[in-house]
Amino acid sequence: MQSQALYDLSPALHVMLMGVVIAFGPLAWVWLRNPKNSTQPVAIRRLQALTVLTLYLTFDLVLFGAFTRLTDSGLGCPDWPGCYGNASPLGAVHEITSAQTAMPSGPVTHSKAWVEMVHRYLATSVGVLILTLTIASWWQRRRGLPMSPWWPTLTLLWVCLQGAFGALTVTMKLFPAIVTLHLIGGLVLLALLCAQAVGYARWDGKRAPATLAPATRHFLTIASVLLACQIVLGGWVSTNYAVLACNTFPLCHGSWWPTMDFSQGFQIWRPLGHLQDGSFLSFAGLTAIHYAHRLMAYAVLLVLAGLAWRLYRSPATRKQALWLAGLTFLQFATGLSNVVLGWPLLAAVAHTGGAAALVVVLTWTVCANRAAALAHTASSPLSGSRLSA
Repeated sequence: MQSQALYDLSPALHVMLMGVVIAFGPLAWVWLRNPKNSTQPVAIRRLQALTVLTLYLTFDLVLFGAFTRLTDSGLGCPDWPGCYGNASPLGAVHEITSAQTAMPSGPVTHSKAWVEMVHRYLATSVGVLILTLTIASWWQRRRGLPMSPWWPTLTLLWVCLQGAFGALTVTMKLFPAIVTLHLIGGLVLLALLCAQAVGYARWDGKRAPATLAPATRHFLTIASVLLACQIVLGGWVSTNYAVLACNTFPLCHGSWWPTMDFSQGFQIWRPLGHLQDGSFLSFAGLTAIHYAHRLMAYAVLLVLAGLAWRLYRSPATRKQALWLAGLTFLQFATGLSNVVLGWPLLAAVAHTGGAAALVVVLTWTVCANRAAALAHTASSPLSGSRLSA
């Protein structure tokens, strides 16, 4: 039985080159779509457009990451950053074929290898775009534009950390805590990019900042905290494959309080499917993971619905309210579908996408409100103010 080193950096340059090639398309699009024919500084317009496009592509990457996990493709290539020491599965046909022959339904197959490597290529391209944003922001700051490069710099540092978690996801064999952190890291990356996009929106003067009443701001804070907790619980359910531990709704195993073992379910640092002592994670432990997420969902859905109603009452935040209401309903529908329909792939990916979209909408709302507060001290969009979201 052949062994493969967990880390093989020989194809790293080729993988990075693939990321550069993919990133060239969005960079060229931003450059051509924002020519120097406007009274607004072209650098600002290009940075704004590139930030929004990077946010969109990062959202797509989160969805594809969910697809990778849900199709059991996370170990499609058992080493990092390449595939059996090659930059693509094309160079590892023999090794993949051998692994697939030995275990036809195992973690390594030709299709799973391609899914995993495409995910790595896309992640690398997003990293290239964020690096470009950081360099461009510092360059424009040196040229005198009053804009802070620290948000892009923080985002660059975060995406490097996210890449490290991606590597550990493979080399630690889908360790649940690491996979959950990798998922959370992707959503934090979305929030960082969204904060910058809202900040750049202040420069064009087309979007009025949305001032929230104090009670609504408190409601927004509570909703954001609860959503963050629910996302962590949802990631823990997914990475432990506990979705089908309860396959009925609203009861679970015919009870409102089924047999559960929270000490097992929430033992954090352990291998997939096992406890720290090497024994198997019990079904009661999986039920505890699932049911904790379900109970929290009731509270989160009510709070998000209430927040949507409050935001809708103000014309300045009506768009966020409609998005929030629609996404809340989507989360309920896809979460219910996962349980009663046996975890269909489309519903599972959409559930992750809905969570990511909720993060973007709440970040958008928080940052737009903060921009409104900062607008009182800013003399104009292009003088005396920094990009701060």
